[in-house]
Amino acid sequence: MAKKVALLGMFTALGLLLGWLETLVPIYQMLPGMKVGLGNLAALLVLYRYGIKEAAGVNLLRILLSALLFGTPSMLLFGLSGGILSLTGMALLKKTDRFSPLLVSVSGAVLHNAGQLFVAVFFLQSGILLYLLPFLILTGGISGVLVGIAGAFLHRHLPKEIS
Repeated sequence: MAKKVALLGMFTALGLLLGWLETLVPIYQMLPGMKVGLGNLAALLVLYRYGIKEAAGVNLLRILLSALLFGTPSMLLFGLSGGILSLTGMALLKKTDRFSPLLVSVSGAVLHNAGQLFVAVFFLQSGILLYLLPFLILTGGISGVLVGIAGAFLHRHLPKEIS
């Protein structure tokens, strides 16, 4: 049990570190809100290594810590909305055993963007933001592929002791 807690803590720290490193890339200052979502790699790995409960815990803690350390209350709200919808979709697809980690990751990235967009529409009371949906599906798909490739590779090559 102690080993599992320690490993989940390391995955949380990995997700937090990757999310922070991503903010240092200059392109993100030009495209506000646009990120690859490297921090989600930790949730994907934990989902495949441990299960939904553990992945939810790691993802929730990573989002909370990111908002507290690097963000704002609105960042927390957007992170939670995207994170909950994303992880729910990924868990449902993984449970079918019909989809690869790559496709599970793509669905998670697209759902993450959709969750954040719907929160923005709700709070800004502006449906015009829905015009962003095709762009967010495209960028989420690309991001999901990148994270999915990394996740599938790491899932195959990390030692079995890390689970």
